[in-house]
Amino acid sequence: MVHIVGAGPGAVDLITVRGLKLLRQADILIYAGSLVNPELLQETKEGCQIYNSADMTLEEVMGVIEEGEGVAIVRLHTGDPCLYGAIREQMDEMDARGIPYEICPGVSSFCGAAAALEMEYTLPEIAQSVVITRIEGRTKVPERESIRSFAAHQSTMVIFLSAGMMERLSEELIAGGYREDTPAAIVYKATWPDEKILRCKVAELGAAAKQAGIRKTALIIVGNAVNQKGYLRSKLYSPDFETEFRKAQQ
Repeated sequence: MVHIVGAGPGAVDLITVRGLKLLRQADILIYAGSLVNPELLQETKEGCQIYNSADMTLEEVMGVIEEGEGVAIVRLHTGDPCLYGAIREQMDEMDARGIPYEICPGVSSFCGAAAALEMEYTLPEIAQSVVITRIEGRTKVPERESIRSFAAHQSTMVIFLSAGMMERLSEELIAGGYREDTPAAIVYKATWPDEKILRCKVAELGAAAKQAGIRKTALIIVGNAVNQKGYLRSKLYSPDFETEFRKAQQ
């Protein structure tokens, strides 16, 4: 059995209880070394074979998995593996080989970033949608999902894998419809000990990142929800709002 496990956003105690249990039981661990906190490796049992997939191809990863037939294997990804984890191609390869697998979800870095910023992404009358995306680089993005296209919606945007292209990102956001003074934030290594938070405007993203020396491992959050102001109180907890569990107060 192969367990595809989300390691969480960085802090070692943000892996799930289930994920930690699976990690401790693993006979073979293949982890995304470029992003997963290496302190988690200390949770493996004695004799566990550990492989860093940062310098491996898909074929090499599958070779290790095939050789481990009959033992517990954990494929450890950063955050939640469903986001930019390249797990579909791994699951297709395992399906073709008849290798059973399960997915253990994790805490995504976009959740870690919100916690670091002490923000709620979905504020009544400000934003009720979150767009999780990336700017096009060496990996293509469908035109309908370009930064410029999404910017037209004016919703909250959480942008992955774009810290090294901040100037172009800023230009695309503005060209798509965000005002230059729209609130923005850069969260470097959310939940890690060396976490860094920068607050700025959309037009200032490039300058802020350059001044702080940030070129990777950062999320960019854009939208009016970033400043956490001007929202309406939730009806759910309003005394004059009736729910299935509570009568409205007169």
